[in-house]
Amino acid sequence: MGNKMKTHKGAKKRFKVTGSGKVRRRSKNLNHFNSKMSSRRKRRLSGPHLVSEADEGTIKEMLSS
Repeated sequence: MGNKMKTHKGAKKRFKVTGSGKVRRRSKNLNHFNSKMSSRRKRRLSGPHLVSEADEGTIKEMLSS
């Protein structure tokens, strides 16, 4: 009998699948050294971003339990 594939816990913490099936991610460059960044840049980086279509399949495979 085949074993079940386990969910990738690192991916589970970083990505979320939307209702339409796209994958959301956080933007990089927002963890530290933010005081020297302009507000405009921080605003642009904040909020959810979508994962590229090339990586979407790989991430969905890691999230499937």
